[in-house]
Amino acid sequence: MVLTAPLATLPLSAAEPFIIVQSTTSTQNSGLYDAILPLFTATSGIDVRVVAVGTGQAIKNARNCDGDVLLVHARASEQAFVADGAGVSRSDVMYNDFVLVGPADDPARLSDTTNVAEAFAALAQGETPFASRGDDSGTHKKEMSLWQNAHVDPTDASGAWYRETGSGMGATLNIAIGMNAYAMTDRATWIAFGNKSGHKIVFEGDEALFNQYGVIAVNPERCPAVKATEAKAFIDWLLSDAGQGAIGAYQRDGQQLFFPNAQK
Repeated sequence: MVLTAPLATLPLSAAEPFIIVQSTTSTQNSGLYDAILPLFTATSGIDVRVVAVGTGQAIKNARNCDGDVLLVHARASEQAFVADGAGVSRSDVMYNDFVLVGPADDPARLSDTTNVAEAFAALAQGETPFASRGDDSGTHKKEMSLWQNAHVDPTDASGAWYRETGSGMGATLNIAIGMNAYAMTDRATWIAFGNKSGHKIVFEGDEALFNQYGVIAVNPERCPAVKATEAKAFIDWLLSDAGQGAIGAYQRDGQQLFFPNAQK
């Protein structure tokens, strides 16, 4: 079950064991949770209630003890979460990659560039419309690091060719398509996205676009209400052959969206 409502409105049942997972939105938008969480619940009897927000907000929520498990995609922020004592430990779960999408005629000629830094520089040089999430999500954090690698500060053009939506990935893609603009998205969300119109992937394949997801148990010493036993059971399942197999088996339109890579 995937929920986006504030925690105060989540239906709670004392008779049903459950955990709350603070999560990035891409895992929800792709449909992954709908595919794998019932398998875990069937074997464990533990319900998983997902709060799907941007990675930055998910980490803030977990720091505020509003959850038992954190599953996001911003390694440096995840490591800081653990180092600060907010999380118990971090494990790789799965990966995919980011892609740049844009109009079918690709006016910035990103398909002709040889690396992502060159692609971002081309967008800035041509002052080509680009829609950014601008929301401190894992995708936004990655995007900003790529601009930095291209020696471009796009925020200098905020409100001009560079548009910060402050929204999730789906809404940002809708805005990009409405503006005939470019955007960066994780591949899983793009595959599952239903309103592509004339947009397509115009740049992909650079190693810098690698997108790793990690899972962390919220520290019960910091947050005494954390359901540590149930959280550990969920994380252990995600990292097990059964969980990794479920992640790898999930497809949309015949395409695998996430690639399990938990370390044994």
